[in-house]
Formats: sequence, structure tokens, C-alpha cells
Amino acid sequence: MGHIPPFKESELAAACKVLGETTTGLNGEEIGRILADMNVPDPDAGITKWKRLFNALAHAQNKHQVGNHLIMFINRAMDPVRYVSTPNLLPIRRDGLNIVLSLCGYRVREDGKVVRTTRESTLTGAQARAGRLKGLLEARATHPEVFKYCRAELLHDNYFHAVFEAIKGLGQRLREMSGLKTDGAELVNTALSTKSPLVALNSLSTETEISEQKGIANLLVGVFGAVRNPVAHAPRTEWVMPEQDAIDIFALVSYLHRKLDTASVVSGGKV
Repeated sequence: MGHIPPFKESELAAACKVLGETTTGLNGEEIGRILADMNVPDPDAGITKWKRLFNALAHAQNKHQVGNHLIMFINRAMDPVRYVSTPNLLPIRRDGLNIVLSLCGYRVREDGKVVRTTRESTLTGAQARAGRLKGLLEARATHPEVFKYCRAELLHDNYFHAVFEAIKGLGQRLREMSGLKTDGAELVNTALSTKSPLVALNSLSTETEISEQKGIANLLVGVFGAVRNPVAHAPRTEWVMPEQDAIDIFALVSYLHRKLDTASVVSGGKV
């Protein structure tokens, strides 16, 4: 690729954060091996992964006054052969890097190689990744109600608020079905009561059916308590929402919507 101008500190840091991300990034051993293969000193092996990588690449860039070392690292890190046993990580890392690199005039191809391209805006890069996330959810046959309540957030690749809005939508649907105005556990326990339900998942005539009603109610309360409430009260910087977590939560929300699809409104709700 020839001489590559040095990257800005913010650009280099952003790329390193993708490569060293806690759940979907390279592990420490992989980072060390790639740096060693490039003959780049790695003096900070004991610190946070992305900072360790940033320090090593920033030192090399400052010493040689070129940006080639970041590209060399990415080319090695994104070699498809590395992902034979973890194929799901390849597109996650590639899309994350492409959001950063698009602002610098580069992109990672399907074969893992970095090539020059036209510069893109932040929104364009984010939309490209959001399109992939939307495709993943569609491939899972995710319930339409999930998209109804988080489409805008998905377009900006905002997992934090996309999940929040999707779960809020679940509560809103239950309110519309039951006619209740409450929220959270109070809403669920009243609407899906096994003694005087407003929304019945089945005829509640057997122990098995009663157990299903109770189980789905517990799942709904759990979603509100474990995900919706913390997200509502914590700033985004303190509530990490990796892509895989978001996809898994969307799957659970989708499942709960499908259970409501077959439910009957007993009284007081809208048909």
C-alpha cells in the first residue's frame, strides 16, 4: 500500500478499541503474537488490551512517522483463517473497524485486507453496520414488534437505546392488551394473573397451562428488572451493551411477543 500518512490519535484509539473490545475483540495473547510478528515493541502487556495496543502502535507511528503499522496489524488480525472456529467474530470486528476506517478513507474487505476508499461520514458508517445488525435480526425471524419500537436507534447502531426502546415496546403492548396503565412487575403480575387474568396465554385449565402463564410472567418481570430498569437509570457510559448481548435480548423480546400473539384478552383490554 506504500507510505500511509500517520493516523490521528483519536482515529488510532478508536480502531484499537474495536480490536481490543472486551467481549468481541482480540485476546491478549493474540495481540502479543501479532505485534511480535510485526517486530513492534510491546512494553505494556499488563494493561487494558486496547490501551496496550494503542501504546504499541502509537509508539511505532511516532517513531517512523507513518500510519502503516495500524494497517499491518489489521491485515494480520482480520486474516479469515484466524476465524475458522469463531466465524461470528469476523463480521463483528470488520464492521466495527469499517466505521472507524471509513472516516480515514480506508475499509476492510471481505478477505480481511485494508484498501483505500472514499471517506464516509459517521452516519454513513453507522448505517452500514446497523444494516448488518438489522439483517441478523431479520435472519432470525425477529418479531415485527421489535423493529417497530427500535428502528430509529438501530439505524444509528445504538444498542443501548435500541434494547431500551424494544423492551419499552413490550410493556406498551401488554398495556394495550390489558387496558392497564401501570408498568413493570405490577403490570405483568396483574395482566398475567393466574386467578383473574386480563391476558391469558391459554385456557389455564391444567397445571401445565398455569405453569406456562406463570413462567412467561416471570420472564417479563425479569426482562424489565434485569435489563429495562438498569438501562433506564444508568448513563450509557456505565451500561455496556455489546452487540451479542443486544441480539440475545432482542431474541428474548421477540419470543415474548410471539407468546402474546397467541394470547387472549379476557376482560378490560383491547382486542
